Amino acid sequence: MKRLLLSCLLSAMPLLAKETISYDPLKVEEGEVISKTFEVKDSKRDRVLPIRVYLPKSDKPAPVILFSHGLGGSRDNNPYLGNHWAARGYAVVFVQHPGSDESVWKDTPGLQRMAAMKKAASGENFLARNQDIPLVLDSLKIWNSEKDHPLKGRLDLEHVGMSGHSFGAVTTQAVSGQAFLGGRTNFLEPRIDASVMFSPSPPQAGDPATAFAAIKIPCLLMTGTLDDSPIGNSKPEDRLKVYPNLKQAPAWQVVFDKATHMSFGEREKTGLAAFRSNSDPRYHKAILALSTAFWDMTLKSDPAAKAWLNGPDAKSVLVPEDKWERNGK
Repeated sequence: MKRLLLSCLLSAMPLLAKETISYDPLKVEEGEVISKTFEVKDSKRDRVLPIRVYLPKSDKPAPVILFSHGLGGSRDNNPYLGNHWAARGYAVVFVQHPGSDESVWKDTPGLQRMAAMKKAASGENFLARNQDIPLVLDSLKIWNSEKDHPLKGRLDLEHVGMSGHSFGAVTTQAVSGQAFLGGRTNFLEPRIDASVMFSPSPPQAGDPATAFAAIKIPCLLMTGTLDDSPIGNSKPEDRLKVYPNLKQAPAWQVVFDKATHMSFGEREKTGLAAFRSNSDPRYHKAILALSTAFWDMTLKSDPAAKAWLNGPDAKSVLVPEDKWERNGK
């Protein structure tokens, strides 16, 4: 009997190995990704949120990924993420946050733009962003069941991911469960199942261990050895204070060698040199591969993606100088 079981296990091993090897997070199916724009209106706050939705070619309900832009950004930033994730079968929703979006600098004289950006990195806009995410999810739920709406039946809102860069990463951390005021306040959005944070930040005050103890969902963090901040005094080493304090959450982190703050972005035009994208193509390739495997593992429960992300294959998109780690939870 034992020999029979051993024989079965050995015969299955090539199939398992083949499944792991054949998984490729950069591979996309043929077919055009559809991009549509909408507005989410909040009458209570007299606030209108522009959003852009990237949809896969399939009409089947797709898991949803929300993306929150950085300071001075818009719903049109980072199309490389929207197009690839959608081509992998996700509905990707880019949320634009009035008050900390491109309107801050577009109509501002050149010499005053940096001051305007610093002013926009405020507590008021932080609170507004945290309220924007539940509002968008509520609107998506309505549209998903609304007759004749372009998103009718296209969204799988039982599987939702959250992502963002810089100020958007701070937003992502907040709605993922980060605690504030010594653990007395949080902005947890329970409909979010997993998060990807580009250029995460520690709390401005208080103990990081207390701040991040309440986050329990899987998290993927990405930063770089030169990832400082165009606004404020954040240093690359500050961004490394988030990952080790995710004590309750399964977490993965990559630190790209020589990647800067804007290596994660993609903006066609900007009025400030400090906010212009300057990514080496190798970073975007690795970002797409690691994030896609993470989404496939967490939002689609794909065992091949899990094996790829947790095995040696993940390092195939990195260089030896990059640091890749997971906490094993």
